[in-house]
Amino acid sequence: METAGQPPARTGRKPVTSKAELSHAALALFDRRGFDRVTVDEIAAAAGIGRRTFFRYFPSKNDLPWGDFEELLAGMETYLRSLPESVPLGNALCSAVIEFNRLPPEEVPYHRQRMELLLRVPALQAHSTLRYTAWRQVVARFAASRLGVPEGSLQPQAIAWALLGLCLAAYEQWLDRPGAELTDILRESLALVKEFRNP
Repeated sequence: METAGQPPARTGRKPVTSKAELSHAALALFDRRGFDRVTVDEIAAAAGIGRRTFFRYFPSKNDLPWGDFEELLAGMETYLRSLPESVPLGNALCSAVIEFNRLPPEEVPYHRQRMELLLRVPALQAHSTLRYTAWRQVVARFAASRLGVPEGSLQPQAIAWALLGLCLAAYEQWLDRPGAELTDILRESLALVKEFRNP
């Protein structure tokens, strides 16, 4: 029996408490029904949270497949800065990309789902341009610092665009090869990056 002034006990699904849990709940819905047919309200209900709580975790539904991208990107930039000058530019970039894409085994299936959405859902392909720009800026900043040229000059920008292309090509191959290790495919694709040299 409830006493006066006490809220009723919550029933049903336990509410999510992290971005990862919310992302997993959403990915399950996308897998069953398709990204375009799932609303924010339905994701929130499946996760046991309210609409306002959803937006505390993600600015929009389109941001959800990106997970903790900003934190991971900040970690990649910190990693690059930590490398000694003796590590050649290409090796440094290759190493950073591998670390950026290293996942716990239990997260690999979810990451496959995310990349399937990001690379093959038209609405998300357009939205992803902003994230790719942020990623390229990190690469270009590092390359510019090593080359001693402005970030916006040709060499750092060309390196950043080339590296993004090599990574996206690796992801496409990974999606087409179930059971393959992402880091192995990335290493194969990124072998070309090792041709980049400090001046």
